Amino acid sequence: MGAVQVFLETERLMLRRLTADDADLLFALDNDSEVMRFVNGGLPVARAEIVDDYLPAFLSYYERYEAYGFWAAVEKASGRFLGWFHLRPSPDDGPLEPELGYRLHRFAWGQGLATEGSRALIDKGFTGLGVERVHATTMANNVASRRVMEKVGLRYIRTFPADGPFRIPGNDHGVVEYAIDRAQWWSEQAP
Repeated sequence: MGAVQVFLETERLMLRRLTADDADLLFALDNDSEVMRFVNGGLPVARAEIVDDYLPAFLSYYERYEAYGFWAAVEKASGRFLGWFHLRPSPDDGPLEPELGYRLHRFAWGQGLATEGSRALIDKGFTGLGVERVHATTMANNVASRRVMEKVGLRYIRTFPADGPFRIPGNDHGVVEYAIDRAQWWSEQAP
């Protein structure tokens, strides 16, 4: 594996570019049924799907954007892979309205790491990338993820019907969107 391309560092995290060598790390993450509970109902994900579909899609962001994409989250103290974060435009978004996302191993839950990494990406978006708005979505019943969104300053926008290929317990409650725009973010930076 070549030199690690660090994108962002926080007190406890290093966010670096993913590489093809991360397939096994992503496979382990995506095959924890609790991690995937609100993504696909906790179903296993084939390694071939990660290698052939997910990883190439993640890596393609680095070719299209200098500062958007999916980032491996590594614990600075131990070097342990914790999961990933993303800040990237969705297909329906303009480049200045990226989506925030994260997926962490269960051993990393409850320590404020999702909040720490998300806050750092939002801050970088508004201070260094010219972002106008950051948004995130999750299942309405994913209380932990909603709490992270609230802690980093995103505000509830709407609930909309869940769609997708998986019937996930609770998706009858819909999906929620949270967001923060540049003016809201700046107003929260004042002492």
